Amino acid sequence: MPAYTHGHHNAVLRSHRSRTAANSAAYLLSRLRPGQRVLDVGCGPGTITADLAGLVGPTGRVVGIEPVAGVLAEAAALAADRGLANLSYEVADVYRMPYADGSFDVVHAHQVLQHLPDPVAALREMRRVTAPGGVIAVRDSDYAAMTWYPELPELDEWLSLYRRVARANGGEPDAGRRLLAWARAAGLADDPGVEIVPSSSSWTFATDEERAWWSESWAERTTRTKLADTALAEGLATPADLARIADGWARWGADPDAWFAVLHGELLVCVS
Repeated sequence: MPAYTHGHHNAVLRSHRSRTAANSAAYLLSRLRPGQRVLDVGCGPGTITADLAGLVGPTGRVVGIEPVAGVLAEAAALAADRGLANLSYEVADVYRMPYADGSFDVVHAHQVLQHLPDPVAALREMRRVTAPGGVIAVRDSDYAAMTWYPELPELDEWLSLYRRVARANGGEPDAGRRLLAWARAAGLADDPGVEIVPSSSSWTFATDEERAWWSESWAERTTRTKLADTALAEGLATPADLARIADGWARWGADPDAWFAVLHGELLVCVS
């Protein structure tokens, strides 16, 4: 299985739990209809997945998948808390999904392709399980396009380190800008009747509460998660480097003028 750069430390999951269909899949929402069959690839703790299940209603069916079971218990508990009987979770490999051709009306993946050694193969497999009249929806952040103020050197160091760690794991951190190219490489643009709709959107962290949450999250993720473990194991950083970056995040978060934007590339592949 591909290495997941972030891992599933609680500092990572706290960030993932903040994701909703509204703040992370707005480009898809107008395509959702009651009764649709939805596959959420790389569902994590299931907050977006649960929102999708609510939007397609009790006559719809939603399946969330992860390559390992770890986080799926939390996702299933959330579904139970919301009373979502139309939602289930399974362990599955995005390159070889255990579903028949055309099994789903919507195949969704949020911040997944950036972690895969072969995103083109994943898109082909996602196309295989998409039914006629269905849609593939992928959204990925683009680390090189992230921007912030004030321009602290520790945050520059963080960005450089993250991109090196992600690539050491076989991923592509600047995925957002590549989604269209990957879809074309997968042959989706040559597929008769397919329409590809590229777009972008962003998250912004600029209020006192947002700055505190974002800075605290990344300070902890830099020093205590799989990101830190890989950086140390690969000789990409020392403990002193990680501590310095974490301190930079703390200083950024304490600045009342601080502002941070995360650009995402988005792609809808509409199958007729």
